[in-house]
Amino acid sequence: MSVQQISVFLESRPGHLRRVLDAFEDSHVNVRGYSASDTGDYGIVRFVVDDPARALEVLADMGAAATAADVLCLRLNDEPGELARVMGVMADCDINVTYSYSLISTFIVLSVKDIARAEELLAAQPVELVRKADLAAPLADRRA
Repeated sequence: MSVQQISVFLESRPGHLRRVLDAFEDSHVNVRGYSASDTGDYGIVRFVVDDPARALEVLADMGAAATAADVLCLRLNDEPGELARVMGVMADCDINVTYSYSLISTFIVLSVKDIARAEELLAAQPVELVRKADLAAPLADRRA
């Protein structure tokens, strides 16, 4: 039940991220969330999009260094302590969350080594594991 995340290695200069985002827009790739981290002269930008295959094609056409990886995406209840509870489940079961970031609304992405085990543990929790199809639907459609 994982979703794909696209990671792009970009030079840390004005306009580089915008060129990627403009190319996504031109190709009708909808960004559902992203995280950008700086490593000095270069940075890594992680995207969760509605069409990962198309996003990879766009990036390849641009000559950008990009990879795809499976990550977990959860919808948390919008109330205090939810993020702490999920991180507690992972910690209590000795699962290291190597990074996480939020998406639209209260969606979050977790990168863990054992996705299947994490999914199993979270299935018993009051969170919704998000599928690729869920990311493709507009947010308003999910609230109806």
